Amino acid sequence: MRILCVTPYVPSPIRTRPYNLIRELVRQGHSVTLLTAATSPEEVQQAEELRDWGSRVEVFRVPRVRSAWNCLAALPTGEPLQAVYAYHPTMARRLTALADPQAVDIVHIEHLRAARLVRAVDKVPVVYDSVDCISLLFEQTLRITPHWKARIMAAADLARTRRYEAHLLIRYDQVVVTSRRDKEALEDLARRYLLPPARPAPVTVVTNGVDLEYFRPQNGPREGRMVVFTGKMSYHANIAGALYFARQVLPRIWAHDPQVEFWIVGKDPPPAVRQLAQDERIKVTGAVADLRPYLARAAVAVCPVPYAVGIQNKVLEALAMGTPVVCNVAALAGLEARDGEDVLRADNADDFARQVSRLLNDPELAARLSASGRRYVETHHRWDALTARLVGVYQNATEQRL
Repeated sequence: MRILCVTPYVPSPIRTRPYNLIRELVRQGHSVTLLTAATSPEEVQQAEELRDWGSRVEVFRVPRVRSAWNCLAALPTGEPLQAVYAYHPTMARRLTALADPQAVDIVHIEHLRAARLVRAVDKVPVVYDSVDCISLLFEQTLRITPHWKARIMAAADLARTRRYEAHLLIRYDQVVVTSRRDKEALEDLARRYLLPPARPAPVTVVTNGVDLEYFRPQNGPREGRMVVFTGKMSYHANIAGALYFARQVLPRIWAHDPQVEFWIVGKDPPPAVRQLAQDERIKVTGAVADLRPYLARAAVAVCPVPYAVGIQNKVLEALAMGTPVVCNVAALAGLEARDGEDVLRADNADDFARQVSRLLNDPELAARLSASGRRYVETHHRWDALTARLVGVYQNATEQRL
């Protein structure tokens, strides 16, 4: 198929979903053209790798000044700030020019930040990759997060986002999301905000995969008292998770095992997280070139995020590396992993301390979870199979237009 992809950020190993879907689409013989917004010079450079795959890539620079203006202009309207943040009118005009049914079979638009660009497409079927239900994320943020800035942003955008996400379902031919929970949330919005005879697009779950060649078990030894938490540390849910584990869980573990080290690995940790390293048993790395050495050395990976939508890629990456994982219900909700077989679930600080200590002190249990976790991602999170499912969604969208 001839696919025109649109993303509000440059696909990269950090933006793992579009990065791997585009790579796999090219591998499977499809022609891919990408229009993408870039918010930094670093992202512009990252686009070169996509061209090396054989994709045609056009990058549109969206500096922070433009993003701020977009958000300011949206305040008197009904559009969420998220929906306008990465908008560039030149990108919209270019999309209109390229979305020619003689040259393109399908347009694929990813994320709420690019969703309004559907207005620029007329005669070609359009698939919306919502990824997550942003309304669901905002609801959880308002209810749970301790970070006042995140609460203010969620409060300001929640009502707008609910209505907007519901009405997006009648602007697209097909919609995909990463988890059943997000699918149900979008379908609930459609029931609440759409009036007959409006007919929302079908919503299909195409979950996230993991690069099983890149993230694979290593032969080296693990450090028997190393616990790791990975992720972009400027994200408010990750900040809350890191602080919770350090302040609530670690003291419970240290009461019986004071040598345990907690490693927080990810870019842009805020001062509250960096200050945790005042205890020499807590290591805060900041940005790293490669996550794999940390996952390979760790005895346990944890995911204590208090709220989440979609799929936690950090969990998939740890499982693919054969690192035993302890996570809470928020991190587990989008997965089919089995508690006690593929991962260990912890519902509170006492549970987290107990489950982590079990793995640190029971090599047989750790080895069993290591093997089972790897088998789980091999079965459920292969990018080639997930890309084939996405192509099926494309075909359904084109058939609807016949």
